[in-house]
This record gives sequence, structure tokens and C-alpha cells, in this order.
Amino acid sequence: MNTQVRVRFAPSPTGGLHIGGVRTVLFNYLFAKKHKGAFVLRIEDTDQSRFVAGAEEYIFQCLAWCGLNPDESVLQPGEHAPYRQSERKAIYWQYAQQLIAQGHAYYAFDTPEELGKMREQHKSEQNPTPQYNHSLRKHMRNSLTMSEQEVAAALTNNTPFVIRLKVPQNKLLALQDMIRGEVTFDTNLVDDKVLLKADGMPTYHLAVVVDDYLMKISHAFRGEEWLPSAPIHLLLWEYLGWLDAMPQWAHLPLILKPDGHGKLSKRDGDRLGFPVFAMNWEDPKTKELNKGFKEIGFLPEAFINMLALLGWNDGSGQELFSLDELIQHFDISRVHKGGAKFDYEKAKWFNHQYIQKLEPSDLLAAVSPFIPSAFHGETKLMERVLPLIKDRLTLLSDIWEQSHFFFTNPEKIDTEAIQSKWDEAKKAFYVSLINAFEQMITWNEAAIEATFNEVVAHHGIKKGDVMLPFRIMLVGGKFGPGVFAIADLITKENCIKRIQNALEQL
Repeated sequence: MNTQVRVRFAPSPTGGLHIGGVRTVLFNYLFAKKHKGAFVLRIEDTDQSRFVAGAEEYIFQCLAWCGLNPDESVLQPGEHAPYRQSERKAIYWQYAQQLIAQGHAYYAFDTPEELGKMREQHKSEQNPTPQYNHSLRKHMRNSLTMSEQEVAAALTNNTPFVIRLKVPQNKLLALQDMIRGEVTFDTNLVDDKVLLKADGMPTYHLAVVVDDYLMKISHAFRGEEWLPSAPIHLLLWEYLGWLDAMPQWAHLPLILKPDGHGKLSKRDGDRLGFPVFAMNWEDPKTKELNKGFKEIGFLPEAFINMLALLGWNDGSGQELFSLDELIQHFDISRVHKGGAKFDYEKAKWFNHQYIQKLEPSDLLAAVSPFIPSAFHGETKLMERVLPLIKDRLTLLSDIWEQSHFFFTNPEKIDTEAIQSKWDEAKKAFYVSLINAFEQMITWNEAAIEATFNEVVAHHGIKKGDVMLPFRIMLVGGKFGPGVFAIADLITKENCIKRIQNALEQL
């Protein structure tokens, strides 16, 4: 067993980074940092047919935004380079040949047509989807059924082939999982997986075992959807003679749909109105844009905190953790076995909490991308506005909805909300209020309210009857922070102008 903790994340550059993938990164990262170990990022790009331009760069951008930068990767190579599997092709070939020489793997020369014919011929009610396994391999065209001369001739003639693992019969395999305890597998239910494809590229099964061994990975954390692959990997660790160096395994629970029925997918996010990717991802072929948590206004600290508690807690009831606190408290044994339901409202609650904790200058920087560019010069005013609306921000993108009326006159006002109780007495009050405002020398929140109260007393009306119309005149509707604070910040001239405009519409 390796003494130094070394963990890895091996994404395929095929599209957006799902929050399930980010959580796998996070748990790897927290475990590595807690144990003073290394977090390795390996690019699994052996399936060239699924390669998507820009996806690798996108993965690194996502992790950088989250603050989960790897210690070793294609961007920061260590002693185990290269970190792209497509650049390690010769290494995998060597080990595939070793497995053949030992009798644990074999060449399979079957054409796609022959494979299709096999599935049709051997289909039955009991076996609706026949697999290439210990039972059917003897009916196929491979180095187990062909003579040595036939195999040599096929190889000499460059007949396309794959290399398959020869899965033994009647063997019970056991895996010790750090979350699930002992998990067992019956090899009679496992097919002879392809290890090396016709293009010479390895499949995930061979590449992950070889790379984990050569990169001295001590712990392998991955989603529970990979559990069915575990027996193949256990056999490879055994056949290659590396059992003593095999990582400790932990299969993480799925992130489930909000109703708890099935794995959370991009389709669920589209249907229910929330992102499932860390950052915006635009498909280079279809140009379809998938929104990300960053672009809809999440702080990375809130996003990470939310993800950590999807399937893990430290038992204390604490919900808000900085990254350093997560590192300190993280314990893989406290990761749940069952799936974790994704709750978007709870995710937004986390974000609201983190927005409230931001210092004024940090909050201003965080909301700036969500302010129309025409108003980027209004920094001084925004600095005064932010303390008034901070507690109303759930997403950073809420900033303009909550503050636009400080910067621009309302395009229209909710006159219906005023007219139901409008009369000549109220109109007279506002005419007097305009006159009183025009005569004010000191213009601040306290002075504005004092003047307002004086005019209310002079007209003998209830303050409550004229407060809501005043708010609607200034901002357009029944929203916003304290109305006298609004009046102060929009300036005396604008305040008077907005009342006048409203009176013309009533």
C-alpha cells in the first residue's frame, strides 16, 4: 500500500462538467488535502469518437472557479507525465500483451456483423441481450478458438482485432469499499470486456488500472455507477500482479433528481429551471447553451459548500463550511451510501448566506458582471446602494432587478395599485410634498422623512395612506428597501421628477 495519499479525477473531455463530477473532485480534493496528499487530474480521452474541442480547457476553468486546482495535471505535470491517456497509448499496449502472454486476455477478430449475428442467434427469453462471455466466446472468432497459425496469419494480414479480458468462471470477487463495506461480484455475470480497441486505444477498464498503478494512486473515489465495472478492475489488478498496490475504493452515492427518483440529469435541470453544470457549456456543434451555476450568479464558495453536503455531513449539524473547514472536518466514512436529493432552493439558501458574508468591496466585484455595462461607471452610487439591498440578493444576478430604480427612472409605474384609494386630498398632499422638497437644503434620509412627516401633519392624513403611493412613484411598484433611503440616493431632482411624472399619469 502506498504511504503517501494520492487521489485522482479522470474526466472525459466530452462536454459540460456535471455537478456530480465536481462533487467527486471535491471529495478527492478534501481527502488529499486533509492527509497532506496530492490530487491528480488525468484526462481520459481514449474514446476519440466522443472527443469535443474545448472540453478539456473547460474542465480546468471549472475547477479553477471552484478553487479545486489539481497538484498534477497536463497544466502542471509531475513525475508521472503524460497526463492525457491518448499520449500513453504505447504503455497500455505493453500491458495488454502481457495479459495475453499470461493467458488472461485474448485477441478477438469478430466483425461488427458477426457480433450482431451472435446477439441475434443466442437471444432468448432468459437471455434477451447475450454478452460476449465465458459461454459465448467459444462460438466466436478469437485466439481461443483459432489455431496459432490462424492467429498469426490474421495479425500478419492486419485483420482488425480487439483484445478482451478472459473472465474466469465460478469466481467470487470481493471489494472492500470505504463507504459500502464489502461488495461481492460473481464472475459468471461478467462479460469479457474489451481492453484494447481496434484503433489501438485502451478502454477505460485497462487504462484506469494501468494509470492508477503507474501514478501510485492510493485511493480511488468515483460515482457508484462505476460499481458494475469493479470486478473487471479487480481481475486486472490481480492478473497484472499489482494487488498489493491496489488503491482503496470508495463509490460515492448518486446525486438524485429533486423527487429522489433517478440520477439528476441535464434534462431535469432544463425541465425544472436550474443548472446542472458548474459553468456555462456551449456545444461547439449544436451551439446549444447549457447554463452554469457561475453564470446564473452563484459564488464558488457557496457552490462548493452546497455540494459537500450532498451525501456527506460531519454529524454536528453545522451547514456553513469554508473550504479550509471542509478539509479539516471531512471524513470519507461519513459519506452516505444512499443517493442525495438535489434541492435547488437549498442551493440558493447557501448562496444567500455567502452573499451576506461578503465585504462591501468583494460584493461589488462579485455583482459587477451582472450590472449592465452602461452603468459600470456608477461605482460610487452602487457602493451606497449595496448595503440597502444586500439581504435581498439570493443570486448575484438579482442585483439589477433589486437596484435598477436607483440608476434609471421606472419605465412604467403600477398606477392600478395607487388608483383604488386615490383622491383629491392625496393629490394635494403630493403637490405640497414637491414644494416642501424643493425648499430643502439638506437632502438625506432623516431630513427627507422629517419633511414628509411635516407635510402629512399639515394635511391631516394618515402617513400609511401615502407611503405606498410614494414608494410606487419612486420605484414603479411595491418593492425595494426603505423608501426614504431610496429618495436620498436617487437625488432630490430625480425624486421630485418621479413624483411629478406619477401625478401626470394618475
